[in-house]
Amino acid sequence: MEFMGDNHWAALAGLFAGGALGLSSSIGRFCTLGAIEDALYGDDYSRLRMWALALAVAVTGMFTLEAFGQVDYSQSIYYALKWNPIASIVGGLMFGWGMALAGNCGFGALSRMAGGDMRSFVVAVVMAISAYMAIGGPTAVLRDWLFPQQDYIGEAQGIAHMFGRWFDVGPLVPALIFATICAAWAFSGEKFRTSRTHIIWSIVVGFAVVFGFWATNLIAANGFDEITVESVSYSAPLGETLIYLMTWSGATMNFGIGSVTGVLVGSMIGTKIKDRFRWEACDDPRELGRSVFGAFIMGTGGVIALGCSIGQGLTGFSVLAYSAPVVLVSIFIGANLGLRYLIHGFHKA
Repeated sequence: MEFMGDNHWAALAGLFAGGALGLSSSIGRFCTLGAIEDALYGDDYSRLRMWALALAVAVTGMFTLEAFGQVDYSQSIYYALKWNPIASIVGGLMFGWGMALAGNCGFGALSRMAGGDMRSFVVAVVMAISAYMAIGGPTAVLRDWLFPQQDYIGEAQGIAHMFGRWFDVGPLVPALIFATICAAWAFSGEKFRTSRTHIIWSIVVGFAVVFGFWATNLIAANGFDEITVESVSYSAPLGETLIYLMTWSGATMNFGIGSVTGVLVGSMIGTKIKDRFRWEACDDPRELGRSVFGAFIMGTGGVIALGCSIGQGLTGFSVLAYSAPVVLVSIFIGANLGLRYLIHGFHKA
């Protein structure tokens, strides 16, 4: 019984949520950079529409649960810390640029690593190190000086809450309007709405985000240990997982570590189902150097922005935090610039 403390229950919840995301990546091809590349260079918005439908499901689920008193995300980092717009922009741009150079975000690197991609293994490890350096290591001093984090006390820092105050309605109404718009845009694409794979795995991703918040809230409300109310994210949790692996007896299991493990397990299962496992490595030293540099920028940028493409783009967006759309747009711009640099060089980037 001692083994299954509150922190282990949180890790188990993370394992389920991360496993769902891992399956969605390996089977449903849910991928941040892939969606951006398809839209910019393939004129194919299907994977961006997956993102939109996942957001519609996550937003609907979160605000419905909140309306019925089943979840309280007010102490999550998106609401408990004062929003710093500059940090969101700078961190998002860094993350997007690094993602393009590395060829994957943290979540994507975990998924591809499970399929035998050793370059992604390097990306995940370097990103984990750089994220923890930015949290409490050498680069944390500069980060804290440039982008100080402050506790927030006041009206909820949420888009739905803001519109709710303006129009004197609860946050559920504007949240459902936003979710409807996202879903309508997703299904406006014929290729998307005729693909059961895209639709099913988009819904799975949305539910995974909601499940993470619901489960950690349930454990925090009924347990005895201090459990953070959170859902899936892959910047700081990569570092936490690396520390846990190296200092097992001196570290504490948590939702993030469970989620990282879940992505690996889910991706392994999905890769096996699709028979896609194969060993891969970098083509040359230049690609390796580019991947390492990109991963380092990603880890730092993710900490500055208080979340990665998943942590802000899905989890933060599911509660319609002020920071989420700013970080997501910044990641998109950064990735666009990074991809243009890789294709054309600096003179056209």
